[in-house]
Amino acid sequence: MISTSGERKVFGFNRNIIFTGFTSFLTDTSVKMVYSVMPMFLLSIGASKTSLALIEGIAESTASLVKALSGFWSDKIGKNKPFMLIGYGLSALIIPLYSFVISPIQVLLLRFVERFGKGIRTAPRDSLIAGSVTNNETGKSFGLQKAMDNSGAIVGPLAAFVLLIFLPDDYRIIFLLAGIPAVLSIFVIIFGIKEAKKSESGLFKEFHFKDFPPRFYLFLVIVFVFTLGNSTDALLMVKANEVGVKVAFIPLVYMITSVVSVLLAIPVGSLSDRVGKERILIVGYLIYGIVYFGFGFTSHVGAIVALFALYGLYSAATDGIQKAFISDITDKNKKGTGLGIYNALLGITLLPASIIAGVLYDKVNSRVPFYFGAITALISAILMVFFIRNRKKQITN
Repeated sequence: MISTSGERKVFGFNRNIIFTGFTSFLTDTSVKMVYSVMPMFLLSIGASKTSLALIEGIAESTASLVKALSGFWSDKIGKNKPFMLIGYGLSALIIPLYSFVISPIQVLLLRFVERFGKGIRTAPRDSLIAGSVTNNETGKSFGLQKAMDNSGAIVGPLAAFVLLIFLPDDYRIIFLLAGIPAVLSIFVIIFGIKEAKKSESGLFKEFHFKDFPPRFYLFLVIVFVFTLGNSTDALLMVKANEVGVKVAFIPLVYMITSVVSVLLAIPVGSLSDRVGKERILIVGYLIYGIVYFGFGFTSHVGAIVALFALYGLYSAATDGIQKAFISDITDKNKKGTGLGIYNALLGITLLPASIIAGVLYDKVNSRVPFYFGAITALISAILMVFFIRNRKKQITN
């Protein structure tokens, strides 16, 4: 892969990383405008909490295979930008259509197509970031990506909150206006992003399991265990509403998570480059466990707000760091495929995770799904400790 490090940097980052982040900011603004009110909208048109969890789980999981395929395909042809254009373009097309749905099944169909678009773009986008990194600063670079993602996750819910104040329960106008930033993101891709070029001889032409090191698969096992208890955030918003947070304030409370993540994503990512990403992930998993135990235990609005803030710290210490770690342990010409497999695993696991959480919430007790998530997070942290020890033994031997 030919480095793009000779290009002029913007705020200490390669221009591709900056513009990719801006693309994510605009699209996430649109998506989070929709997502922050979607649980309440679905309940208003007759969906149960189990249906709500299933819609998210099915949409993510059924499109997840695309993440692996698009990552491999982008490695095979040596291009990432076309996949980004198609993937982000689908989101821009679908988001305004939520304004016209009248049943949960229609939401599911649109959600599936939108997530299909995410499946197309995610691995090639992450591969583009990995191919544009300089000085081995993968944690810092993916930290910026996460910060820009969450900046959109601040602006989106805030815009939804303002609209709900002036237009109470008018979810459809929010869906319609949410399409504007998504359309703008397409222009950023076209005019701002350049391919991170790859040499023809180094392209990844054929997939074999042995092409990836054993610790790549061991890490995926840990990610699977953790994700099994990491169901849709929609249940967090439903819990907040049940505790006493008014519907209009749900987007604002959810936004707190994104504010904290934006402030900490780059510093935590830079720290992971210095002290090791595995150690940061252990902390992130433990924080998640505390947050979910708190959601299960508390019934106070103030505690819920504090937990949403702590959830932002978990996000900064986990989401981008996992991608950066995958990038570090895969070869340069296989990063799209490795990141695609990782992203596909996340999406596929969301279906059983959402089914478990939704059924536990509806059929057992509203506290139980959060306790389940806390337990899987604790197990993941323990597994990560053994992962580090095993690596040290291999180096010593």
